[in-house]
Amino acid sequence: MTTAAVLVATGRPLELRHDVEVAAPQADEVLVRMVAAGVCHSDLSAREGTVLVPTPVVLGHEGAGVVEAVGDGVVSPVVGDHVVVGWVAQCGRCWFCARGEGHLCERATTALAAGGMLDGTTRLRSQGAPLFQMSGSGTFAERVVVPATAAVPVDRDLDLELAALLGCAVITGTGAALRTARIQPGDAVAVVGCGGVGLNAVQGARIAGAGRIIAVDTSREKLELAAVFGATDAVDATTGDPVSAVMALTGQRGADVAIEVVGLPRTIDQSIAMTRRGGQAVLVGLPALDTVVSVPAFFGLVLAGKTITGCWYGSSTARDEVPRLVELHRSGQLLLRELVSARVALDEVDEALDRLGRGEGTRTVVRHRAVS
Repeated sequence: MTTAAVLVATGRPLELRHDVEVAAPQADEVLVRMVAAGVCHSDLSAREGTVLVPTPVVLGHEGAGVVEAVGDGVVSPVVGDHVVVGWVAQCGRCWFCARGEGHLCERATTALAAGGMLDGTTRLRSQGAPLFQMSGSGTFAERVVVPATAAVPVDRDLDLELAALLGCAVITGTGAALRTARIQPGDAVAVVGCGGVGLNAVQGARIAGAGRIIAVDTSREKLELAAVFGATDAVDATTGDPVSAVMALTGQRGADVAIEVVGLPRTIDQSIAMTRRGGQAVLVGLPALDTVVSVPAFFGLVLAGKTITGCWYGSSTARDEVPRLVELHRSGQLLLRELVSARVALDEVDEALDRLGRGEGTRTVVRHRAVS
């Protein structure tokens, strides 16, 4: 038996269950004892129903832990490995994986919707019924089975509380800058929304060599923190029009790249508007399912030559990207400790989600248990 924070129905508090049964990993799967998990806005969206998940479901899709068992055919990781758990478990065989676009893996996308493994089934049970795993992960459980491709080995001396953040916030935010936008040295970059993912977009832009990095948010605290991660300018969206502010800071041309990490219609429109002619607007934030973006085709796209790009999982494959991120952290270029605003126990996750909904803090880490 293991303990997990379970969403029984949308709009309700999470339920801490101690009776969760964890099946043995099947072929190409691993059993991970979770040490830490990050609390992401997508978890809040799942609880509130703006992101659809099957229920009952163990939330959490970002974390790190220790491998306790492996299924048939698993070469890596091995028992005892410390791993980062990601939420896009590419199959390695579909059309997208063959093209090097593992983040768009067909089987992984199906598994995300089904709330289980790549074969569509689950490995958790509670109260005599199947228990789903958010994004095939369920990192708010003390033990969980995940596809082997979703568990990326890292060095044992890496703090797992920090490594946990690599699975979503860091890989998505830095990937938006380095992989999706492919920011060039000297570019002017605007990042709209400076929460956990947005701050990583800021430092991704810094790592890429952007000349000007404009942080846009409604929180003075987050704007100040964005400067720590590399922002050169701050725009408080509560004091005026952020589009006008970004235009003024870029000689009225607009940003070469605008990265939107909120997912609201207003901020999406603003991000597109603040992008220069020939520039790129990268949409990272998860919008509500019925959100529609409307852009004048002639003046907004054809004449302007703008590109509007969606960004899923930082356009990255965890097996390739996590080791690179670890090296960037070791070299001092990638900040991780500065992302953590709070640490909580598993039974405090619901309160952490409430604080996230109020816009408080950046990244909360759930501490499961010490590494033995």
